[in-house]
Amino acid sequence: MFILTKIADLVQIAPAQFEKHSRIAIEDNINAKYSNRVIQKIGLCICMYDLLWASEGLIGHGTGFVNVNVEFRMIVFRPFKGETLFGRISSADQDGIHIRTDFFEEIIVPYQELPDNTEFDHHEQLWTWIVEGERMYYDRNEMVRFAVSEESWNDQTPESTEQEDVDKAKKLSPYKIQGSMIKDGLGVCLWWE
Repeated sequence: MFILTKIADLVQIAPAQFEKHSRIAIEDNINAKYSNRVIQKIGLCICMYDLLWASEGLIGHGTGFVNVNVEFRMIVFRPFKGETLFGRISSADQDGIHIRTDFFEEIIVPYQELPDNTEFDHHEQLWTWIVEGERMYYDRNEMVRFAVSEESWNDQTPESTEQEDVDKAKKLSPYKIQGSMIKDGLGVCLWWE
């Protein structure tokens, strides 16, 4: 679910941060720049793990910023295909069930990945699984277990500088996970206790 990724970058330390120890200022800048951001084909950055190397700082002309080349490792959320995760149902629609974790919300289990004899209740806006004539509900906020089946990446670079294209690119989620609840043991956790 979590991996370590090595990254090299240039960090700029503002004069207001000179009172901090240099290592602390570098860590703060790295976390501010990368935490809660998606790097394409790598994953969702959580926080810096450790600082591997930092160059001597060079003061930039006119700004007073100190430029430091750094190499560090980040903790990144990127579950592998087939991995079993826990989450809570945030909503449901005809396309499937939307799931969230404490820090990630772009998870969907499409209706094709739900068990046989599963129906969508339009009135209640939830999915039900019918087992031996008994209805079992995928209720909102219920804890569920699902397997990761796919991941998709969307480049948020706009096609042009026109405002319409920029707004369209911002609406796309950069990273989505598709899950499955077909196998035994997956689905609402209460069912399998």
